[in-house]
Amino acid sequence: MESAARSDNIGNVVAIRGSVVDIVFKQHLPPIRSLLRTGTDDQIYIEVFSQLDAQRVRGIALTPTQGLARGTLVKDTGGPLQTPVGNGILSRMFDVFGNTMDKQAAPKDVQWRSVHSEPPSLEKRSTKTQVFETGIKVIDVLMPLERGGKAGLFGGAGVGKTVLLTEMIHNMVGQHAGVSIFCGIGERCREGEELYRDMKAAGVLDNMVMMFGQMNEPPGARFRVGHAALTMAEYFRDDEHRDVLLLIDNVFRFIQAGMEVSGLMGQMPARLGYQPTMGTELSQLEERIANTGSGAITSIQAVYVPADDFTDPAAVHTFSHLSASIVLSRQRASEGLYPAIDPLQSSSKMATPSVIGQRHYDLAQDIRRTLAQYAELKDIIAMLGMEQLSPEDHKVVGRARRLERFLTQPFFTTEQFTGMAGKLVSLDDALDGCERILKDEFEAYSENALYMIGAVDEAHDKNKAAAVKESQDGNSLHDA
Repeated sequence: MESAARSDNIGNVVAIRGSVVDIVFKQHLPPIRSLLRTGTDDQIYIEVFSQLDAQRVRGIALTPTQGLARGTLVKDTGGPLQTPVGNGILSRMFDVFGNTMDKQAAPKDVQWRSVHSEPPSLEKRSTKTQVFETGIKVIDVLMPLERGGKAGLFGGAGVGKTVLLTEMIHNMVGQHAGVSIFCGIGERCREGEELYRDMKAAGVLDNMVMMFGQMNEPPGARFRVGHAALTMAEYFRDDEHRDVLLLIDNVFRFIQAGMEVSGLMGQMPARLGYQPTMGTELSQLEERIANTGSGAITSIQAVYVPADDFTDPAAVHTFSHLSASIVLSRQRASEGLYPAIDPLQSSSKMATPSVIGQRHYDLAQDIRRTLAQYAELKDIIAMLGMEQLSPEDHKVVGRARRLERFLTQPFFTTEQFTGMAGKLVSLDDALDGCERILKDEFEAYSENALYMIGAVDEAHDKNKAAAVKESQDGNSLHDA
């Protein structure tokens, strides 16, 4: 790291408790957020979190503390944690300290900047709104994303957050003219390696930067990796005047790292064991993701929801920062409806007539109304059966079930598992399909004809193929 160490300011370790290290400085007390280095070859990094008295600071180690002992000398670097910025970082993979992780030489032509900066002031922010197309039908139709906004993918374990995020990267990085930055906070290293390989194969690595703080790293490193990635994003927005697509997987792990740090520092936990400063810490990260006159940072964030409980404080605090919330449902996943997005719980502030147009708005409202009526009728169907429904309710159920199946989509990122080729669907095709289903154009078709297709016209071919297969099966039975 290229921050000049204050060789005159040396301290001594006086206590070590796991990742918490107390250090005495006789000459000059380092300010909070200063980075200290110690150990053989200075390979142990410590960030100052509090000043205990006139000579003692308490820090959290950002690296493992094996080999550290009382009396070990500690150097003050004279500044906070820094990260590399510049065009030299493109197509590379970094850790929280700015070290490369892709087995290539350190990047040249880079500057080093502090990972801590203030959000842009209100007069610098841009107020124009524009829709950001993803090529995923259910998102573009019902919960359109905002260019320069923040979208969250909420869901419990194993409902497809990372798959959906990876599909969005695949669809958008290719058509996105700016820079894409992927930030992995406390997630699996397998996913990072797969993403790097996929992006390289897709040929989009040239305009992409990846930064990881994996789940095996100490909480201090996981807590700071988001700030480091944001510093890179701010450089491209403010200095290069480019649009940035920032992908974060997973915001809950950032909150969890803060909770671990808070516990190590001896703070009393708040509700459900979370740190008392959770709201402030999340705001310091989220408020830096903003649009200015020079460029925009569009952010898509995966958010793990503990035990599928959307009233959990971590989920509630994150909801408040977002312009679009995409909620993944375990029930829909169990029914095979992928992406398993719950259209009734998900929302977007872009879904207004003034932004998306009257036709799109009216269609989205019709779809929600149809799906909500079907949700209400499900109890009656479960108890009394379809026969007890009125003819009008029968039609509503048919429309809703066809809409649910049309809003599924085969993904490029899951081709090897499903054997189905991925589909990218334009907004016009998605709206056209929903409109024709609501007008009962596909009433005579089997529901399966609309399942896992792209544009709605593909249903004709699928229905014909199903009819041919049925007649062949019938003939073979007759012959037998």
